[in-house]
Amino acid sequence: MALKFDYDYLIIGQGLAGTTLAMHLMDAGRKVCVVNDSSQPSSSKVAAGIFNPLTGKKLVKTWLAEELFPYAQAFYSKMEERLSAKFIHNTSIYRPFRSIAEQNTYLGQTADPAIAPYIADNIVHRGVSDYLNAEFGGLEVVRSGWIDLPLLLEKSKSYFQAQDCYRENNFEIGDLGITEHFVLWNGLKFGKVIFCQGFQATKNIMFNWLPFAPVKGQILEVATEKLLQPYIINQGIFILPLSESSCRVGATYSWDDLDWETTESGRLELETKFQQLFTANYEIVGQVAGIRPSSNDRRPIMGMHPAYSNVGILNGLGTKGVTLAPFFSNQLVSYLERGKELNPLVNIKRYFSLYFR
Repeated sequence: MALKFDYDYLIIGQGLAGTTLAMHLMDAGRKVCVVNDSSQPSSSKVAAGIFNPLTGKKLVKTWLAEELFPYAQAFYSKMEERLSAKFIHNTSIYRPFRSIAEQNTYLGQTADPAIAPYIADNIVHRGVSDYLNAEFGGLEVVRSGWIDLPLLLEKSKSYFQAQDCYRENNFEIGDLGITEHFVLWNGLKFGKVIFCQGFQATKNIMFNWLPFAPVKGQILEVATEKLLQPYIINQGIFILPLSESSCRVGATYSWDDLDWETTESGRLELETKFQQLFTANYEIVGQVAGIRPSSNDRRPIMGMHPAYSNVGILNGLGTKGVTLAPFFSNQLVSYLERGKELNPLVNIKRYFSLYFR
């Protein structure tokens, strides 16, 4: 006789990982319960949400870009229809050249067949010269943009509440009962529990043996006098236009002082870089901080606990979460529901030796 559950899955955390996983499980016909404490800080709520197929100083194509980016576009488009809101902002990324030498190097790279599809033919943008230090011109990266993550999470929460699959609760691991065939929480029975806690997973006794490498980042909110062109600027920092007269500027990277507080040193670091690039008048109107849930090898961590077959995790999405989360949520659901093997580069099994040592 098959066991009966109140819900098939208990999902801990309603950040980007928990939200995308819950949506995929619901689409697979499963009944989920998402538990979240909205009063707690969340990296997803403050992240810029930028997706960029070419990263780094050497224009390196993002890992699995050919698969991740189309899937993410399809997923967020579906969410826009489901939640009646606009989340996707397809926006080119303009990379000003720092010198003639860099210009020659970058233009040479555009001949690479792996890079060429992500570069626009037209690389002259007169409008940005009104407020950018870009005397050598720049390169336009296409198939890029940003996702409005705070709005996505807010609308998703309302959707989950309407479906009676959301609980506003400060989850404590001690309240979880784990048996061979099911898990118990708050008087309810679940088939499996999946932890999507981001940075908070470092404090979870079930998974704190994993090699997390969280990174603190800070972002400035800036008002400008010059009208901003519809390009994300990327040169050491990003400048993400939110409107014609406001933008976000980021981000810092710090492996120390892992808290959610903004700092004067973070503000100074970003403003110094911003002033080197931005030539018009501006005013800093806000500052936020978050902790990116990264892993040592900069790959997601997903799968089931080595000792408990009904306890799982989806974490380690890092700085590229907006593209990684939809794709690997789908992969995890295929594994949970159909037994399809996970990519070994993201499978938690790669770290099992750390648990058993």
